[in-house]
Amino acid sequence: MNYRQIEIFAAVVKSGTASRAAELLGITQPAVSRALAELERLLGFALFDRVRNRLVLTPEGKLFYRDVEVSFRGIDTLRASAARIRDQGAGEIRVASLSALGSALVPKAIAKFNRKHPKIRVTFHVMSSRDVRRCVVSGQFDIGLTSDEIDVAGVLHQTFVTARAMCALPLGHPLCDRAVITPADLDGVPLVGYVPEDRTRQRMELIFTDAGVVPQFIVETIYGASVCALVSEGVGIGLVTSYAIGGIDVSRLAFRPFEPPLFARSLLILPLDRPKSRLVRDFISCLLSSR
Repeated sequence: MNYRQIEIFAAVVKSGTASRAAELLGITQPAVSRALAELERLLGFALFDRVRNRLVLTPEGKLFYRDVEVSFRGIDTLRASAARIRDQGAGEIRVASLSALGSALVPKAIAKFNRKHPKIRVTFHVMSSRDVRRCVVSGQFDIGLTSDEIDVAGVLHQTFVTARAMCALPLGHPLCDRAVITPADLDGVPLVGYVPEDRTRQRMELIFTDAGVVPQFIVETIYGASVCALVSEGVGIGLVTSYAIGGIDVSRLAFRPFEPPLFARSLLILPLDRPKSRLVRDFISCLLSSR
C-alpha cells in the first residue's frame, strides 16, 4: 500500500466515479481501476460496491476512509507548516551584542526586521563580547556581535564594522578648545577607558607608548555607554566610537577627533555547525544595512 493508491481511493470517494477521479488526477480510468483493485487485494476486503454506475463505499470502505481522512488532515497540516517555514522561517531569532552596537545599531536593525517579519519574536541581549561568543557557541543565540579580541575558534566570523574612535570630553573642559586631541594632550589627564583585555584599549596604549605618554586610567569598564556617562560626570576623558554613543544622551559631552587614528573593529559571529536559516539571513541583511 502506498500514498498514490490512497490518493486515488480518496479521489474516487469524493467524485463518485473512476472516470471523474481520473480527470481530477490527470491519469487514465484504467489506471484508477488497477490502483483500486491492487489496494483491495492488499487490504483483503472490498472498498466499493457498484450501484447504478457509481462506486459506493462498502461498510469496510467507510471505516477505512475515516482513517484516510485523518491522515490527509495530517498531511495538510504538514503542508501548511512547510509553507509557513518557507515564507517566514522559524518563529524566533536570538541576537546577542556588545554594548557599543547594542544601544542604537542593533535596535535599528530589529525595527527593519520587524517590519518585514512582524510575527517573528526577537530575543535581544546586550552583554560582554566574551559572553556573546559563549552564547553563540553553545547555541543559545543565533547571531552575535562582538569586539575583535574574542577567540574566533568555533565560530563563523566576519568583520562587521571598523569605526574610528573620537575623544569624549565633558562640556567646558579646557581641551574642548582644541580642534584635534593628541596623546600629548592627554598626558597626566584622568582617563575613562575600556578594560585591559579590550583590543581597542590595547591599540590605544600602543599609540600612547609610541608618543612617550603613560595613560592614567581612573575607571575601566566594558560598556561604551558607561564611558560616556562617566565622562559627562567629569570623571575623566574617554575614547569612543560613533556607534557607542548612539541612542544615549550626549548633551553634556563634547567630541573631538583623536590623532593618530585609532580604530575599533567588531565582528559578526555565527554558530559553526548550524546552517543559516532564512530568518538569520534576513536579520544579517538588516544589520548590514543599518551600519
